[in-house]
Parts: sequence; C-alpha cells; structure tokens
Amino acid sequence: MEPQLSHQVTDSVATVVIRHPAKRNAMTAAMWRSLPPLLETLAADPGVRALVLTGEGGTFCAGADISTLQGSPEEAQTLAVAAEEALAAFPKPTLAAIRGHCVGGGSQLAAACDLRLAEEGALFGVTPAKLGIVYPASSTRRLVSLVGPATAKYLLFSGELIDTDRALRTGLVDEVLPEGELDKRVAELSRVLVSRSQLTQAAAKEFANGRTDRDAHWAEQARGSGDTAEGVAAFLERRQPRFTWSVPK
Repeated sequence: MEPQLSHQVTDSVATVVIRHPAKRNAMTAAMWRSLPPLLETLAADPGVRALVLTGEGGTFCAGADISTLQGSPEEAQTLAVAAEEALAAFPKPTLAAIRGHCVGGGSQLAAACDLRLAEEGALFGVTPAKLGIVYPASSTRRLVSLVGPATAKYLLFSGELIDTDRALRTGLVDEVLPEGELDKRVAELSRVLVSRSQLTQAAAKEFANGRTDRDAHWAEQARGSGDTAEGVAAFLERRQPRFTWSVPK
C-alpha cells in the first residue's frame, strides 16, 4: 500500500488514519505535506464537528520515515512543524487514538491534538537526541505545557520510551483503556463532543491555547448565537440541546 493519510466522516466525526504499515505508520514527506490541506478542508466542512487522528493497525505513528527525508533534515523538520501547527490550529475538538508506538513525529502529532486516549501497552517517545536534531521551539513549548518541564527534559534529553502508566501520570495522555476497549471509548467520547456547543468548544480552545485578545469577539458571538438560550431551555425542559452555532468557514 502506498503511504498515505486516509479519512472518512461519520456522524459528524472526521477520522484521519495514518497508513504506512510497512514502517509502523512513519510519516513520509508527502504525508506531512498532505496533512495541512486535508485539515483545512475538514475544518471548512460544517458537517464535521470533531476529528479523530489514529494509525492503521496496531501502531499510531513511529515518527518520520527517515529514508524519505535524507536530503534535507531542515526541510523535514519544517514539514513536520507545519503539519503539527495545522493540527493544533484546527478549530474543532481533536482526539488522538493511540495504539502501539507513538514516537518522534508521531508524538508531535499526538501532542497537537486536544485530547489523547491510549490503549494499554502503547509506548511514547520524543527522540531527536538519538539523531542529533534540535527539537523545534514550538514543539518543545507544547510538550512542556502538557507534561511540565521536568518530564519534557527527560523525554528530550534521553529519547527513552515511556509506557502508558507514566504517560497518564505525567499528563501526556488523558485516558488509558484496556486492550480492545479503545475504539469503543473513542466513539463514546466523540459522540459527547459533537453533542456539545461548538461555540463553547471553539472559545475554550483559543483561551486554553493562550490567546488573550478575543474576549470581546467571543462575547459578541455568544450574544448572537442563540446557543446559551437553547442550552438553558433544554436544561429546563429536560431534553438534549440543539446547538446551531458553527465555526465560520
């Protein structure tokens, strides 16, 4: 199979699958390049309310396919960072569903998602020290924001892999599921996400990511959205709310 990113949209959830089974779903240069425009298309689709990123089969992503990146390590890093930043900027909730190895560029992608769910037995590593690569400043800051400076330094300095117990304890993942339970939990959480107010989610995502100049913008969006009135009415009437605000194209 040709290395690729595939996707489908079901029940308002876009699922993007990293497919390169011959090399444990390592990302080729072409795959890095294809992710930002794919995310742009999915972000503009009003039928998409959440996104799940996962790997084919028993592994998430083993990093970059070094054999396709030998010409220019700098260009390879630029491609990876562009893909990571596009994923972090996706305006709707994103969830990484992780099995097996989540290493190098795979860990960059997982860290750029809003939430990370892992199956027991998954392994995580940030490995630039094994290759003599300077990890990007933006990626380092994102890692520190998840796990704190001490764990980030351990991962970056050593390049060692950590298991799901440590990943959960340090905040690298949000939930760990027994073998065979990951897909069920991802589907369950995705249904919850798509049922909630996109207005709340979009504003919270910006605020949580550190943006401080859009308070007035979101207050205006809330006043005109109707979501608050609908949420209150649904609560009082003991029914599911029907939120209508969506991310502008």
